[in-house]
Amino acid sequence: MPLIDIKTGTITEKGQIVIPRSVRETFLPGEKVAILAYNDRIELRPLGTVEEALSCAYASEKTLKKDWSLKEEDEAWKNL
Repeated sequence: MPLIDIKTGTITEKGQIVIPRSVRETFLPGEKVAILAYNDRIELRPLGTVEEALSCAYASEKTLKKDWSLKEEDEAWKNL
């Protein structure tokens, strides 16, 4: 996704940041957002796009959980 604009803000003592109106308006009122923290930046993304990208991982975990139920399996994989 291309960079659209650069805005500045200030972090308060409580850790709050005001998101400029022009940026807030890119999201729908009441829309859930994912907050992705990196070493050099923080991203706000619509939660649906992040959940969609991770759905493969969730499905794999749920599938494995149903079939992985023996202590022997836990023992065999614990040092990997």
